[in-house]
Amino acid sequence: MRFLAMLLLLGGLFAAPGWIAPAAADETPSTLPQADRDAIHGVIDGQIGAFRSGDDGAAFGFASPGIQMQFGDAATFVEMVKRGYAPVYHPRTVTFGALVEIDGQPVQKVRVVGPDGAAAMALYFMERQPDGTWRIGGCMLTQDDSVGA
Repeated sequence: MRFLAMLLLLGGLFAAPGWIAPAAADETPSTLPQADRDAIHGVIDGQIGAFRSGDDGAAFGFASPGIQMQFGDAATFVEMVKRGYAPVYHPRTVTFGALVEIDGQPVQKVRVVGPDGAAAMALYFMERQPDGTWRIGGCMLTQDDSVGA
C-alpha cells in the first residue's frame, strides 16, 4: 500500500496529464458497508459538482490532506485537473461502477464521458480520515472496458 501511495504522489495526484493507464489488476470486491459506499459516492459526486460549478475551494476540499499539501492551493490543484483530466473536470455523464480494493485501498470506479464525448474509467483512490470521513487520495484515468457492453 505504501508503494501505491508513493506512486500516486510521485505521479502528481493523477497520472501525467492525458495519460490513460491500462485497467488495474489484482483488485478484489470491496466489503465496505453501504454507509461507507454512500459516503464515497457523495465525496466523488461532490467534487465533480464543485468542478462543474466553478467552486475551486470546495473541489479542493474533497482531496485528501496529502494531496492538498502536494498542490498547496485550490487554484493550482484545479488547473492541473483542467489540463489533464477534462473527463472528470467537466463530464457529460457520470456513472458509478464497482467499489473494489487494490492493495487494501478502496477504489471507486466511475465511468465518465468527457466534454469531447470520449469515455474513460476514472479510478478514485479513497482514504478514510481519522474522523471517519472519506477524501479522494488520487485518481487515475483508464481505458473504459465497458464500451459496447
